[in-house]
Amino acid sequence: MKTGIIGVGIMGSAIARNLIAAGFPVIGFDIAPERRNELAAMGGAAARDAAEVAASADVILTSLPSIAALDETAAAVRGAARKGTIVAELSTLPIEVKERNHAVLAEAGVTLLDCPLSGTGAQAVNRDLVVFASGERDAVERCAKIFAGFARLTQYLGAFGNGSKMKFVANLLVAIHNVATAEAMVLGLKAGLAADDIVRVVASGAGNSRVFELRAPLMAKNAYRPATMKIDIWQKDMAVIGDFAKRLGVALPTFAATVPVYNAAIGSGHGDEDTAAVCAVLEAMAGVRRNA
Repeated sequence: MKTGIIGVGIMGSAIARNLIAAGFPVIGFDIAPERRNELAAMGGAAARDAAEVAASADVILTSLPSIAALDETAAAVRGAARKGTIVAELSTLPIEVKERNHAVLAEAGVTLLDCPLSGTGAQAVNRDLVVFASGERDAVERCAKIFAGFARLTQYLGAFGNGSKMKFVANLLVAIHNVATAEAMVLGLKAGLAADDIVRVVASGAGNSRVFELRAPLMAKNAYRPATMKIDIWQKDMAVIGDFAKRLGVALPTFAATVPVYNAAIGSGHGDEDTAAVCAVLEAMAGVRRNA
């Protein structure tokens, strides 16, 4: 099946590259010209707009940064896609926004699936993503080979919206584990331990986590560019989780405790850096001075 990708940023471009390598014809669009050029250079077709993608593709993957971007994309797809087209929405956005666009596309005979991803941009490069798929099961099954082209696993979660609910649960843990990793790193550095030793030894013991494995090496190197998830985008994801929990009446005290750390990272100029840069914030608070 011809696959369309709308939004070929950090995540979308990695997905596109893996699909092209797996033999799928890919057409994509991004509002940034350099991203479209990158897609063409890797062997995909760069579309002029989202409508051109919708008119050409059997399955469309959307990886978008905002509510407005999804609304605009759904409107373009509705006007150009053939009946029976499937759109797998991969972004982390409020469920009610996805439900609204599910209804909009259904009027045109287009099926929208709620399929957020577990994994970073670096994991996407290595096809180390998990798809949290929800919505019409037949449509998910039709996308199985495409999902397998860029992810190591697809978890089917039932009714539309369950994918996002699971993503909120997973991202809550990621937010906490990331700051916890930074706290551990800073404690060890202030105590005089070598950064590489902290990474190596903690990863071998009970304190390890997948987030530690991904983020601690960046913290050890004090290197946060290029970002696999930018802190200013991550803040959007955290706000979605917080609002969702508030509507359910669920207190998230540990999650809430991480918010000021991410805010401080943005306030101190780390917003366009990887989320691992919270370590730099905690280092400054602790008075850690690294050797050159």
